[in-house]
Order: sequence, then C-alpha cells, then structure tokens
Amino acid sequence: MIKEIVKDAELRMGKSVEALRQSLVKVRTGRAHPSLLDHLMVDYYGSTVPISQVANVNVEDARTLLISPWEKQMVQPIEKAIMKSDLGLNPATAGTVIRIPLPPLTEETRRGLVKVVRNEGEAAKVAIRNIRRDANSDFKSLLKEKDISEDEERSAQDEIQKLTNSYVSDVDKVLEEKEADLMEV
Repeated sequence: MIKEIVKDAELRMGKSVEALRQSLVKVRTGRAHPSLLDHLMVDYYGSTVPISQVANVNVEDARTLLISPWEKQMVQPIEKAIMKSDLGLNPATAGTVIRIPLPPLTEETRRGLVKVVRNEGEAAKVAIRNIRRDANSDFKSLLKEKDISEDEERSAQDEIQKLTNSYVSDVDKVLEEKEADLMEV
C-alpha cells in the first residue's frame, strides 16, 4: 500500500516537472525556435488546430522563423493567429511563405521574462508540495485505519520528503538553465 502511494506521488511529481518544461518552452529567448508557436491555434475549416497541423514551421536563421502553409488560403488565418497571440510578433508575408523576425530582447524584457519563469517554477514547486501533502494524508489515514504502524508511516513520510526534495531540485535545475538561456545575449 505504501509503495503504491509513493509510486503515484513520484509519477505525479515527474509530471509536474515535465509540465514546467512544456510551459517554459513557450517563453521566448533571443533565438528562434519552432516550439514558440506550438500553443497557437488556427481556424481550419471550422475547427481549431495547432499551427503545426496546417504548416511547416522552420528556423530560417537565428532570429527568424519561416512558416510554409500547406494550403495557400491558410496564410491569412495563420498570420491573424500570430498577431493575436501574446508573443508580440509581427509576421511578414511573401506570397505563400510567412517570415517572423524575432526582435532582440532588451535587458528589461529579459528581466521580466526571468520573473515569469520564476513564477512558473514556484507554481511547479507548489504542485510538488501539494502532492507530498496528499501522500502524507494518505499515510495518516492508513495509520488511523491501523493498516500500517507509526514507524512505517514515519519512514514513508521520510521517503516522500526525499522524493519531494529531489523533484524540487530538478525544478531548480530547469529554472537555472532557462534563466541562463534568457540572460545570454
């Protein structure tokens, strides 16, 4: 029983770290990367789909993304989706190809993005701590039902704490890498 609770907690903590990585991909650094547009949705024949399902998104150079829609009539909707997005990008259309120049980040913008990244990291840490709390309350309920002894409960809580510390340090490493990436000129 204890093993299942620990296994579940470990799985959920791992998912929290992975969710943090996914959300940090959307935070723009100074370089062009196709994943910047992953979360943008386009209207395609009445349904909303990700840009990657209606066009190729490639890196033309370090500061330019190149979008090649598969259908000519998708140029306008893609352009509109990029302009409406919170990325602050201005696409330039040349026939059936859309180029997105990424302006260099100012020092002030970089610092603002670092704050956003830290907030995301803090949210991930809170999620991990909530998972620890859930596991510990499961252990307490097992103890109340006399399914485990106090010693087993204590050792299970220690194990969950070690797991929590491990995943919180993983979050710190991910944040450190992203902050270094952001502050690199």
